[in-house]
Amino acid sequence: MREWLYNARKNKNLTMAEVAAKSNISESYYSMIENGNRDVSVKTAKKIAKVLGFDWTKFYEEEVN
Repeated sequence: MREWLYNARKNKNLTMAEVAAKSNISESYYSMIENGNRDVSVKTAKKIAKVLGFDWTKFYEEEVN
């Protein structure tokens, strides 16, 4: 799971459906991205990042445990 993405969405008080609609992607695709089941294209990363207000390159940073 991309916990940072979940937290970014929750901090904006948005549902998965709202982020998906504002990003012009399907809710199921957004869900798979947030749950870490799908990689995200640069184009889609930029759309989601714009909606949630973070740098799109965050999708490509390695997670540090």
